[in-house]
Amino acid sequence: MTVGPADRPPPPGSLAARQAALVGALVVGDPVPAGFDPGAIEATRRALLRKRAAEAAKVWPMLAAALGDGWTSTFSVHRAGTEPLGALRDGWDLARSLCESGALPRSAREELDSREAVLRYDGRDAPRLRRIQMVRRAVVELLRRS
Repeated sequence: MTVGPADRPPPPGSLAARQAALVGALVVGDPVPAGFDPGAIEATRRALLRKRAAEAAKVWPMLAAALGDGWTSTFSVHRAGTEPLGALRDGWDLARSLCESGALPRSAREELDSREAVLRYDGRDAPRLRRIQMVRRAVVELLRRS
């Protein structure tokens, strides 16, 4: 396997290294880099979590509705310190976590069950259609063409 420039960490002190440190502080809770106001970093981090929560609520409407006023805080507590993987995966990880702890409301459980009936998601890689759904899609396409 060949190692390319994108696979190597940026040189210490470079613009890329400073940017990576700032993103780490904002997204995954790494230490605040020198020269930045910790209060401003924390406020921005919270704003980014609220934005992620709003995006996930669009993809997981029953989950967000079931948690009501507690949606944003529950989402933020669960996803703080994690890299954003997209609204679908952020919400899915939250729903599974709540389900495992017995705190997932029934309507949100139905939403999770319907997703898991159609898609496979292992918690690491992007969700993919289950094999039966791929076959169903192919059959529908063949019927449509005939």
